[in-house]
Amino acid sequence: MSPLSSLGVIVVGAVPLAAMHFLLTALGSYGDVFPMIGLGASLQARGHAVTLATNPYFADEAAAANLTMVEVGTAEDYVRMTRNRSLWGRTSGLEVVFREAAIGLLEPLYKLVTERAQPGETLVIAHGLDLASRVAAESRGVSVTSLVYAPMALWSNLAPPRLPAGFASPRAPLWLHRLQFLVGDWFYVRRVITPPLEAFRASHGLPPLEQGFFDWYYGVAPPLCLFPDWFVSPSGATPADWPRGTVTTGFPLGDSAGGRDELALAEPLEAFLDAGTPPIVFTPGSAMRYGERFFAAAIDACGRLGRRGVLLTKYPEQLPAALPDTVIAPGFTPLGRLLPRSAGFVHHGGIGSSARGLAAGVPQLIQPMAFDQFDNAWRLRRLGVADELRAERFSGERAAKKLGRLLESSAVAEATRTWKERCDAPAALAAACDELERRFATQ
Repeated sequence: MSPLSSLGVIVVGAVPLAAMHFLLTALGSYGDVFPMIGLGASLQARGHAVTLATNPYFADEAAAANLTMVEVGTAEDYVRMTRNRSLWGRTSGLEVVFREAAIGLLEPLYKLVTERAQPGETLVIAHGLDLASRVAAESRGVSVTSLVYAPMALWSNLAPPRLPAGFASPRAPLWLHRLQFLVGDWFYVRRVITPPLEAFRASHGLPPLEQGFFDWYYGVAPPLCLFPDWFVSPSGATPADWPRGTVTTGFPLGDSAGGRDELALAEPLEAFLDAGTPPIVFTPGSAMRYGERFFAAAIDACGRLGRRGVLLTKYPEQLPAALPDTVIAPGFTPLGRLLPRSAGFVHHGGIGSSARGLAAGVPQLIQPMAFDQFDNAWRLRRLGVADELRAERFSGERAAKKLGRLLESSAVAEATRTWKERCDAPAALAAACDELERRFATQ
């Protein structure tokens, strides 16, 4: 420990600074909250003051990481949103989360941010659904960084993402992608987001936006990306038309800093893993309550393949009353402990699950439903580690065929090893913290 650090002083480059204050806003499900918790815990371990603003549904997770938490919304709000079947629609999912979280929380989150983030004294690390902090950046001069979990959140005309309800494939001509973006901007952004956002801005003395929504969104809060450049493109090239100041770090696998990776697996699961061959792990995502068809197909696929299976969900009412002896449902389980002992991973394509599969070096079968899941599935396929089966076609027979090919392919096995070696969670987390300290120092 240096003499300065013993006095509570942090050194960034050659410039000593007092311990910094970071305010993290985490809206959404576990996949949204865990990365913020991991980042917050790491910043706190560096001697900084950290405040986590999130739904009280995640209070236990914040407490496990020793983070100061302030409540945004209610646990009932979160439960109600997860019970909305439209959350999982290709065209309706984004609208649900933006109406419920981004727009619905504008006023209380703005009040929280402006009370707790003083210009020059705090850096706000804003979740993608946090529009309030971006408004505060304009109205109060608060410094804000956009934390970006997946490439789809950064539109590019040069390397367009795959949209959940898009009509242009990744290989379509660029003019078709531009048309797709304009259609989405007109029918989604200008219909769902812009009217209430403009009304809120006006109520705080701000003029109408003079540029497009995304130009404003990242213009007031430069992006910090929690994914590696090779996930953007296998060559490592990032699009030249991404927002100015964009930085990529790597996959930090954030739930480890919240303590979950240090938790032992449940004894029944440990005994199951020890008793036979590595199983296939299945999960439709932490917030999914309507996965009965997915789990029935998972059990059927395991039977067809002669493989063992692990079914992960927080909501056991989705599961059959009785499971075969070759299948276990242990409840919510740390993927960091389980996946390295598995043969394959079947999931919804959330970025956290996708990153965990890459880090574990296992083949992945993706059943995308909404949000960034279609784009993540395409990127995993491009890396050679995954295949895809859409929800409307997801059956035991089809899943078994896809899994059989993935598990038997030497090319897939080689690709999983290659990209596993490129995953370095501690380095990614350190890079993210370094960049946030730099941004704090230069605000």
